[in-house]
Amino acid sequence: MNFDNFEIWFVTGAQLLYGGETVKQVDAHSMAMVDGLNRSGQLPFKIVYKGTVNSQAEISAQFRQANNSKSCVGIITWMHTFSPAKMWIDALKSLRQPLLHLHTQFQREIPWSEIDMDYMNLNQSAHGDREFGYIMSRMRKPRKVVVGYWEDADVQERIAVWMRVCAAWKDSQGMKILRFGDNMNNVAVTDGDKVEAEMVFNYHVDYCPVGDLAKAVAAVTDTQIDKLIAGYESLYTFADEAGKGGSKHNQVREAARIEIALRRVLEEANAKAFTTNFDDLHGLNQLAGLASQRLMNDGYGFGAEGDWKTAALLRTMKVMANGLSGGTSFLEDYVYHFKGKGAILQAHMLEVCPSITAEKPRLEVHPLGIGGKADPARLVFTAHEGAGVAATIVDMGNRFRLIVNEVDCVPPEADLPKLPVARAFWTPRPNLQTAARAWIQAGGTHHTSFSYDLTAEYFEDYAELADVELLKINAETTIDSFKHDLRLNEVYYMLNRAVTAR
Repeated sequence: MNFDNFEIWFVTGAQLLYGGETVKQVDAHSMAMVDGLNRSGQLPFKIVYKGTVNSQAEISAQFRQANNSKSCVGIITWMHTFSPAKMWIDALKSLRQPLLHLHTQFQREIPWSEIDMDYMNLNQSAHGDREFGYIMSRMRKPRKVVVGYWEDADVQERIAVWMRVCAAWKDSQGMKILRFGDNMNNVAVTDGDKVEAEMVFNYHVDYCPVGDLAKAVAAVTDTQIDKLIAGYESLYTFADEAGKGGSKHNQVREAARIEIALRRVLEEANAKAFTTNFDDLHGLNQLAGLASQRLMNDGYGFGAEGDWKTAALLRTMKVMANGLSGGTSFLEDYVYHFKGKGAILQAHMLEVCPSITAEKPRLEVHPLGIGGKADPARLVFTAHEGAGVAATIVDMGNRFRLIVNEVDCVPPEADLPKLPVARAFWTPRPNLQTAARAWIQAGGTHHTSFSYDLTAEYFEDYAELADVELLKINAETTIDSFKHDLRLNEVYYMLNRAVTAR
């Protein structure tokens, strides 16, 4: 996940009606704005100014270049003067890049004592952007609209969120997800239409026989394992039995062997996400718990029991949060705490990413109880305190639904000495009763992709790009309003297909 090769193109709309000198001023203002935005320190990667466009031919040529560029991941448009929107139709029809419509102006305030008609002709964003907004709405083009003065922090933050989503969207184009084993038997919500998913999200789900992974495991050398174990020792606290000379150290070595092989298989396949299944481990010594935790920490998406949709979403969220420090992980709802606003103990059998903890993880080995294999190694820790979001994607048959719940992670009320797994303890907003009921009404899965670094705005932008349904559960949610939204969405997505198919 490297943002260094990504860039956003900035295209300014104008026309030649007011003469060449006006266009020169538009160009100078645009360059100053782009330079200021890049120097703000708020943006995750650079914006590149691509000039002022004054005709249909110029606009179409610019958008064709953007479509074919390997580095461009999105376009920002700004109508400095009045840019007749019919000039943009041809380009917008063919545009395949995400688009942000920035509604701003070069100067913050009106120069009351000096304003004249030349100034008015030059600074027409107030109605030039409305003209552009009309044609985007008329064409049903998805986009993000950001309004405000371009030097203000809140405007730059809105742009930065969208840029991160654009990078994640670019990353998902052709993303390969490997499934080691199938979905857990008879589980519905983790399954889904892989063909439709590729059409909507542009990622590809491949099956990889566990036997192929087992062959790679068998090829790992003791020298490779020794080197990786030394890395573990520098990062984690070992339980006595897991350390060298301990009664279960050999299981740590086997976990390292699986990690080396799994990483190699993923790299050779150029895969960015993967799934496992505790009931499909033929040829493996143990479930790849420690390997999954460490691969997630390196940016891979993961889903348990064959949950490829969660694996893909987690990878996308990892890219959105690239370079941020809060942490992003796969999690699962396990046990409720009906006290006060209520809370949920989040965990999984093994696979929780250590990026979400502020403590030094402890490497332990314990029986799993299912899967019929040897005792697996795992990292044990508690997620740090803070606000975050839990998200999931479910297949509703005629569409994909993205559900997002804002949550607040808090310290557990007591130690958990007999629970040898990584965990998080959170209160979903507005409270457990409302949030859980809304999540269930929406058909949300028991697996989630969780992040401290992201907010609901990221998912609004992502849903806009992917053209999928979004449902938000937050402090303002009531069951009546949520059920009303569910009913309206059923009608909207049924009719929307007919409208957009015109």
